[in-house]
Amino acid sequence: MRVVVDHVSKTYTDRRGHSVPALHDVSLTVESEEFLALLGPSGCGKSTLLNLVAGLTAPSAGGVHLEGEPARGRSATAMVFQEFALFPWRTVQANVEFGLEEAGLGASERARRARAHIQLTGLAGFESKYPHQLSGGMRQRVGIARALAVDPAVLLMDEPFSALDAQTRQLMQEELLAIWERTRKTIVYVTHNIHEAVFMADRVVVLSRRPGRVLTMIPVALGRPRTEAMLGEPAFLAAVDRIWSLIRSQAQAALREGEA
Repeated sequence: MRVVVDHVSKTYTDRRGHSVPALHDVSLTVESEEFLALLGPSGCGKSTLLNLVAGLTAPSAGGVHLEGEPARGRSATAMVFQEFALFPWRTVQANVEFGLEEAGLGASERARRARAHIQLTGLAGFESKYPHQLSGGMRQRVGIARALAVDPAVLLMDEPFSALDAQTRQLMQEELLAIWERTRKTIVYVTHNIHEAVFMADRVVVLSRRPGRVLTMIPVALGRPRTEAMLGEPAFLAAVDRIWSLIRSQAQAALREGEA
């Protein structure tokens, strides 16, 4: 399924009634089965754009279109959040089944699909555990399994590994890429981490400081499957340097505005 963001702007109203523009005239297309990363300085509207694609909020102008009807019983989108967002009173199995319950699937089909995605995300043997009994990385695997279990056409991920330590984060990046290779979901992935974006994505969309607009789209000239050895390749380093120069200039401009 393709995602088309067509001249989208979003303005919020703060508690004092003032307009706060978050996004301005953003246009981009995410191709079917593409892994696209959204990157930009803090407050640039990355998460707002993800929420617009998810249908959790409506644009102030423009539109978001999902091209292609999802198959019967399949969700158009599913979200993986920065916070693990698990139900603490539910086991791993019950957490993964939650979206399937909401979709009205019968108990046996819910259990079958949940078990398959628990296996896919490396959680086999932990079905009866509760979130407090799991590490941070394992809790996020539950969140990914829950999102994948509803078989979304588009998987939306909002900084899913930012709360993890560096070693676990690298391992989870590699595991997510392995899952993507097997499922070929269309993925829109929000991150603050330039290295993460370049390592994982087919393209990186760089947004400006608020109100966010598209500064550039950078194709990542790395082969797949991705490996840790690629972190030293010239194509990887060149993309990182180019993105950092853009984000640094935006951050400096925002700082000067704050001092004015």
